Amino acid sequence: MSLNKAMLIGNVGKDPDVRYLDGKNSTPSSNAKVASFTLATTDRYRDRSGALQENTEWHNISVWGNLADTVEKYVKKGTQIYVEGRIRTRSWTDQTGAKRYTTEIVASNIQLLGRKDSAETAAPAAPAPVQAAEPVAQPSAPVVDENPSDDLPF
Repeated sequence: MSLNKAMLIGNVGKDPDVRYLDGKNSTPSSNAKVASFTLATTDRYRDRSGALQENTEWHNISVWGNLADTVEKYVKKGTQIYVEGRIRTRSWTDQTGAKRYTTEIVASNIQLLGRKDSAETAAPAAPAPVQAAEPVAQPSAPVVDENPSDDLPF
């Protein structure tokens, strides 16, 4: 058994680069669309002296097919997104004959995150999130179950 899964939340570093493949070298399908972009994730922590430190990691993201259409329409530089996918490492030989490697996340799910105003500028045609019309009232007294035998911890 094996598992290859990556889940990231971060900010897009540049506008997606969208390409159409001719089918000769594309594995998903002929005339496939692929979108590529970078995603920044930042860890914040305090060092021993108490100073705030930041460590930013850059990830290469690839998106195929219909998801690439969505990325092309709604994802722009600075957009905060959630990316779920698998890690893939590829190798090739460059012009000098040296073997090169790159690691990327092949996305299977992307969700737009962030504030409402940033979502509207990044995705004007996206539907607004559903909000309750009125707040739900909290009960004033605790609810007591008359049958404690089925009070399971999960």
